Formats: sequence, C-alpha cells, structure tokens
Amino acid sequence: MDIMIIGIAGGTGSGKSTLSKNISQYFGDRITVIRHDDYYKAHDDMSYEERAQLNYDHPDAFDTPLLLKHLDMLKCGMEIDCPIYDYTVHNRSKETRRIVPTPVIILEGILIFENKDVCDRMDLKIFVDTDADVRIIRRIIRDVKKRARTLESVVTQYLTTVKPMHEAFVEPSKKHADIIIPEGGKNPVAYGMIIDKIKLQLDKESEKTV
Repeated sequence: MDIMIIGIAGGTGSGKSTLSKNISQYFGDRITVIRHDDYYKAHDDMSYEERAQLNYDHPDAFDTPLLLKHLDMLKCGMEIDCPIYDYTVHNRSKETRRIVPTPVIILEGILIFENKDVCDRMDLKIFVDTDADVRIIRRIIRDVKKRARTLESVVTQYLTTVKPMHEAFVEPSKKHADIIIPEGGKNPVAYGMIIDKIKLQLDKESEKTV
C-alpha cells in the first residue's frame, strides 16, 4: 500500500483539529487521524501539581522518537499501538489505540512542522493560520468546558508558555508548509481542495486492488 501522510499544523485554537475532524467524518475509516498531543511524554514519576507546571508547548515535551517509529511502521504497513493523552490529569493514559494502516494518514498538531525528521515523513504539509485573538478565545472555551481547567489557569498558561512558544516555534515552522489556509475547518474552499486531494489518493489505491 502506498500511504500518504498529511500534516495539519497551526497554533492552539487555529481550527486544525476541526479541519482534521471534518475530513475524518467525510471519509470514515478509509483514513486515519493521529494527534501529536497523544505523543506527549509520560510523567508517571511526577505529581499532578508538578505535571501541571510543565511546558507542553515546547518541542521537548513530545516523545518524538516514538512518533517517528510509529510513522515508519505505518508506512511499512504495520499496525501500531498509539498512546492516548489525558488532558485532565496532564499525563499519558494507561490505554492505547490500535491503528491499522490506511491509504491516507493525517498527523495533526501545533509543532509537527518544527522537527525536520517528522516533516520529512509527510507528503503534504498544511498550516492553518488564524488570528491570535480568535485562537485564545477558542482555547479558553475549550479548556474550561472540555478539559476541566479554570479560567485563571488557562490564561496563565497562555501568557507564560503558549504565546511565547508559539512565537518561538509554531509561527516560524509555517515556512515549511506546502499550503497555508486561514480559519481551518471554516474555510470551505481549502476544505474542498483537501478532500479532492485525498479522494485521488484513495481512488489510486482502490484501482490497485481491482
């Protein structure tokens, strides 16, 4: 199987997850979505309070060797046990998700274009570009409603790590993108172009099995 890996990056709250979700819902189990966040390093040796103080927006927060290993395994047609990250406890879950290779794999995350080795595994790199004010509002709503965070903790984290790390790593990584689109899942033209690109890949793979 010829597997295409599509990277969808962008700052926190940019709309990259919405775009990935919409694509996944359109194609169902014919494609696979992998979240970079699930590859945060495990910190079982730390207390909740200690884990809450970590900088999760720095490249060192991720288990990049494991991600690279899993991408290579999928490219070779091998199944993987993808880790699952639990935002409510700031740590990796004890459970994993079995992923079977599909013709198209989407890797979604804020820092996937920052690492050259990860970038080199991608066949198409898409950066979702959204205004900073919009992104912080979306992050506040998401973290308070879905991740059991307080408003104060979300704002503090944004000012101390998220914003400076975005400026240091995420924004500069935009130069590696093949396509830059505004507003992520709310951009119907860009969404349609990506859908057509994936359809071509799936049709090509389907023809091989006929």
